Amino acid sequence: MRRARSGAPPRGTGSRALTSVGAGTDFVGPRTEQIFEQEPAVKDEPQSRSKLWHITLSVSGGEIPLGEVRRGLEQLAHDHPFLLTSRYANDHAEIRYWEEARDLHDAAAVALRLWGEHRSSAGLPPWEIVGLEVIDRETYHQRVAEGYGPPPAAPVGVHPY
Repeated sequence: MRRARSGAPPRGTGSRALTSVGAGTDFVGPRTEQIFEQEPAVKDEPQSRSKLWHITLSVSGGEIPLGEVRRGLEQLAHDHPFLLTSRYANDHAEIRYWEEARDLHDAAAVALRLWGEHRSSAGLPPWEIVGLEVIDRETYHQRVAEGYGPPPAAPVGVHPY
């Protein structure tokens, strides 16, 4: 349910009518009593929109008991709700999820921070990132449709290799 003032336009509407207010008797300048359309503050910069990016993050390192790896990945899935699936062994893991970002650089930066930022809170192994793939939504679906891309992340969850 959306809460707003009665008669208020929806958020994000870029074209609201504004009416000028009289400046007073001591104002020196032209008198304006017309209605102006609100314009964006920055006209020259193109407006960027977020896109969905499919992330595959591969990590690897020394051997860790499978139970600890699984527990850490399950906690990561709880902490990071967009996690689709994780596959793991005792010395490596692969995490796949969707990320919303303005461009590939932003999506990759967030993905590269994911493991390190959640390492202590999720109890993840002290492994290093050894691979990263970031593709846009259209490319992901095209690969799947052509049969050579990553299969859809099903079943969702944390699974051994």
